[in-house]
Amino acid sequence: MTSTLPVLDLSLAEDPASAEEFRTALREATIEVGFFYLVGHGISQERIDEMFEISRRFFALPLPDKERLAMLESPAFHGWTRLGGELTQDEVDWREQIDIGPERPQGVATAAEPWRVLDGPNSWPEALPELRAVTEAWMRDLTEVGRRLLREWALALGQSPDVFEAAFGTDPSLLLKLVRYPAVDNPKPEGDQGVGAHKDPGVLTLLLLEEGSTGLQVRHGDGWIEADPLPGAFVVNIGEMLEIATDGLLVATDHRVLSPQAGTERISIPFFLNPALAGRLPVLQLPEDLAARARGVSQDERNVLHATFGANMLKARLRAHPDVAARHHPQLVG
Repeated sequence: MTSTLPVLDLSLAEDPASAEEFRTALREATIEVGFFYLVGHGISQERIDEMFEISRRFFALPLPDKERLAMLESPAFHGWTRLGGELTQDEVDWREQIDIGPERPQGVATAAEPWRVLDGPNSWPEALPELRAVTEAWMRDLTEVGRRLLREWALALGQSPDVFEAAFGTDPSLLLKLVRYPAVDNPKPEGDQGVGAHKDPGVLTLLLLEEGSTGLQVRHGDGWIEADPLPGAFVVNIGEMLEIATDGLLVATDHRVLSPQAGTERISIPFFLNPALAGRLPVLQLPEDLAARARGVSQDERNVLHATFGANMLKARLRAHPDVAARHHPQLVG
């Protein structure tokens, strides 16, 4: 059993002499672990530092400034969530965060497409106007990194490089979170759950971890791998939609975050690249040798997977934020 995450260099994919080596490593990392570190991605250290700096400035805002951005006021599940305001597996997560998506008009649920409510405007702090420009630029750049990875995965799976493109189209469902896991007294009533064990409901996550922080753990076999930050690297994992598309060849992996020890805190910045809300990844016809390794899609009665991204994401949002669901979408609960 591995005890560390694989490290992959995306720049190798640009050289025909090393591209196949990268694709093999990419495929095997997501068959065996579902997580890896990504370097050679082209995002400068200056940009990385800027994201951490703007995140710290946001969380340092006075409480009333953040409360004006409360997710509780957003039918689209955008905005600020207070400490203890989110659940995983019905247990309280001990973190505060702001969720930022594409800037769109508020969507309206229909019987056929209830997930349309996930489209909507963002909430921006008047006291930190630069947050919008910095985060929107970050989302554009990471979308390109993610789409490069998807093209490489397609080739690694014996497919056309654009096999996933139709599901994303011109309106992919992007989500950026700025997250603060606070210093806590130990023991605390909420336990050590910064965020509980879960799988991501979409396709691809690019996570930026603050240097020196600890607590992210990835399930592997019967144990957990400590996924501590690697300087300049993203932690990358796949979500449930890629598991569906490959009949379980690629695996969406449980992961969790333990709360920091007293006297410390951590900032993390996950970015989620997902299809359009109505998008469905194609179920791939894999080469014979890869199809023989496919394990089938994992199903759990507590977490039924949906092939349409919007349905899978709406399920996750309603569970994680029951207060928002009860206020804005009581007809969708249950």
